[in-house]
Amino acid sequence: MAARTHTVTNQVPPLVGYDVFGADRALTEGVERHGAPGLLDETLEGLGELGRAAGSAQVQEWGTQANENAPVLRTHDRYGNRVDEVDFHPAWHRLLGHAVSAGLTDAWGKQDGHLRRAAGFIVWAQAEAGHTCPVSMTHAAVPALRTDPVLAAEWEPRLTSHAYEKGLLPAAGKTGVLFGMGMTEKQGGSDVRANTTSAVALGSSGEYLLTGHKWFCSAPMSDGFLVLAQAPGGLTCFLVPRVLDDGTHNVFRLQRLKDKLGNRSNASSEVEFDETWARRLGDEGRGVRTIIEMVAATRVDCVLGSTALMRQSVAQAVHHATYRRAFGGELIDKPLMRNVLADLALESEAATTLSLRLAAAYDSADAAGGGPGAEQERAFLRLAVPIAKYWVTKRCTPVAAEALECLGGNGYVEESGMPRLLRESPLNSIWEGSGNVQALDVLRALQREPEALNAFLRELGAARGADHRLDAAVKDLLTELADLEGIEGRARRLVERMALVLQGSLLVRWSTPEVADAFCASRLGGDWGTAFGTLPDSLDLASVVDRARPVA
Repeated sequence: MAARTHTVTNQVPPLVGYDVFGADRALTEGVERHGAPGLLDETLEGLGELGRAAGSAQVQEWGTQANENAPVLRTHDRYGNRVDEVDFHPAWHRLLGHAVSAGLTDAWGKQDGHLRRAAGFIVWAQAEAGHTCPVSMTHAAVPALRTDPVLAAEWEPRLTSHAYEKGLLPAAGKTGVLFGMGMTEKQGGSDVRANTTSAVALGSSGEYLLTGHKWFCSAPMSDGFLVLAQAPGGLTCFLVPRVLDDGTHNVFRLQRLKDKLGNRSNASSEVEFDETWARRLGDEGRGVRTIIEMVAATRVDCVLGSTALMRQSVAQAVHHATYRRAFGGELIDKPLMRNVLADLALESEAATTLSLRLAAAYDSADAAGGGPGAEQERAFLRLAVPIAKYWVTKRCTPVAAEALECLGGNGYVEESGMPRLLRESPLNSIWEGSGNVQALDVLRALQREPEALNAFLRELGAARGADHRLDAAVKDLLTELADLEGIEGRARRLVERMALVLQGSLLVRWSTPEVADAFCASRLGGDWGTAFGTLPDSLDLASVVDRARPVA
């Protein structure tokens, strides 16, 4: 009898047709924990709908199409006229439209708005990450715009709309708009005070003409942009509309699109301003202070985005190990593979729990009426945001790489989707301020804002006495915090320890005993190697892995 070479066996079925939200226990429990009881049923229902869409074959195909068909720059039309437009595959617009209709640009001023949005962002970014860039910037522009009540009244209803309308049209005639941001320049990068883009006032109306070059401007087909430029009074924030009220296109010359490692579906461009019309936002010379709330919000989204990538990486690895057989049994039952999967699952759950804590803090800080609780949460966020941005985004790449390896050679093949996750994984650590920028921001807060440290320590104190390894780690951290002299060279080490004790305190309070025990033993107790899969074998790793299992 001829060998049946075309019979397929022992290949894992695709992880498709499942509820991305409902299958994530850490995420669902976090929403239930932080959500207001009166809104919880509605929130869970909406997230369930989004989760089922994200796990569907159709949406997964959109994600593939958007990345296989990169955006195309058109600087001129056939007659030689400048048009400065970017063409996207229809899948990009479908993904973006679904994100907007799900309310992922609408959180400010709503009860549980940030919690609902954060969970939705984590869910939807697992379908495709690139399009979440304009989603993030549109959401984050709201607090910056509120520095000018007139501009906020004009633009905020459009930014928070659940309607997506593509194409370059006057914003006043659109039901919903998207925003971008232009801060970095080729000579400065993160050092935005070195910017050379100039702003010349047109009388005293708040209108200016900008001239200069922005090195990174993502989502250039957005309707408006917040940019920094040098006015006579110093570095200032401006609102640059893509299309003017009379229908003419503002001067927005796209020089080229960046050829990036990942994030292929999203257009990141260089743009030149040449007497480009803009409205001043905030006072001259206070550009950084004006735009900083936008930056803080986009940094939170970097944490959410990395959390999403880690969760999808772990879900794919656990799913593969559940169905793949080797050496006489399923991979998931092999002790060494179980150790690797449990280690990855710990990293993912710690990121998820911290992400939702940030979202809950934003809801309290953004609540109407404010009060002492809101002030304390704002102080907590001042440290927690750069700490989380530093650590969670740093952990994303090794998690994605190890999860890919769990699939063996299949994981190295594009069809698995794992290479796309790996290419995407370094992005959030770089964008909106790289690791060193975050670490230095933590040092600034420690030195200038004692209330931020007090709020951070109060958060840790809520878990005091629950785990001796956590208590010892907090004690060591306090010793290190007592000596900030000459600390810049060890800032990364300090921020890493702050992140780990914060994650440990949250898991001890809110996760299962098995997860908390494994995290504290490895990340805080020192019983851990230098690669994933080196957890102590005395732990209940099967329970940790089972908790991370996606339901297909």
